[in-house]
Amino acid sequence: MRVLVVGGAGYIGSHMVRLLDRAGHDVVVLDNLSTGFAEAVTAGKLIVGDMGNQSLVESILKDYRIDGVMHFAAFALVGESVHHPAKYYQNNVVGTLSLLEAMRQSDVRKIVFSSTCATYGIPQELPISEATLQAPVNPYGFTKLACERALDDYARAYDFGFAALRYFNAAGASPAGDIGEDHDPESHLIPIVLQVALKQRESITIFGDDWPTRDGTCVRDYVHVDDLGTAHLAALEKIEPGAGIKVNLGTGRGYTVREVINCCCEVSGAAIDVSIGSRREGDPAELVAQPALARQLLDWEPQYNEIHDIVETAWRWHQGHPSGYGR
Repeated sequence: MRVLVVGGAGYIGSHMVRLLDRAGHDVVVLDNLSTGFAEAVTAGKLIVGDMGNQSLVESILKDYRIDGVMHFAAFALVGESVHHPAKYYQNNVVGTLSLLEAMRQSDVRKIVFSSTCATYGIPQELPISEATLQAPVNPYGFTKLACERALDDYARAYDFGFAALRYFNAAGASPAGDIGEDHDPESHLIPIVLQVALKQRESITIFGDDWPTRDGTCVRDYVHVDDLGTAHLAALEKIEPGAGIKVNLGTGRGYTVREVINCCCEVSGAAIDVSIGSRREGDPAELVAQPALARQLLDWEPQYNEIHDIVETAWRWHQGHPSGYGR
């Protein structure tokens, strides 16, 4: 299959490009490199451009005879979305609609969309299933839910086939250690802790230690970036015209912030200084997936079910690339 990977120079997209190539697909990457890196694209052809440029996207879809699209080109910082909602609605919603229109005009009607557990907001039940009420509490979550609704409508009206994959906490890096996570600013727990291990930061701040959890710190479900990729591969094969697949991608197992920090200490062999800060507004105490539907519909099974194994791949990347891609 000929696949256009939008946002394929980013963290998850770059790992997806590698998996697509290894699975025998022809890959074209479209990325504006605002947060991605050309060095992260290890296969296929990279075209530098924006998904909001509808004429460019149409020409790519037609010139490369694209069969399906994978869409990773979203801004994804919750705090930033609160302070700069226009940036998020413009890129995540308007940009996605432009991409969908380019696909419709080019008669490409198969898309796998990166969604998020942030569409559930403060969950009404645990673990979180696909039947859990979607009630986002920040602009980032709202933009992703808006795109899911647009995909529903495109499927009904225009015979699109889609999969909306609701990620929990993406983590880890390629086992080879040559591509991984590089954000500026970094907001994810595991890379921040490993930066402390590398003495690039003085300490890690835990946002509240009085949550109603087993050790007082927040609980999250961490899913390896390559496991996300295999779910996308499966979804690409399962999509049917006029229908949508919506599933959670997580392991179904949650780890506290303290457990993750302790694991990073063990893997890196470094002492990690920890300070306690105030709770962040809007943080749920616990986010853990019920992944049964993904296993049923996609025949998907995560290969990384232990946080230790996920952290080991991340540590390999950060040790070998202490400055990321050299920024």
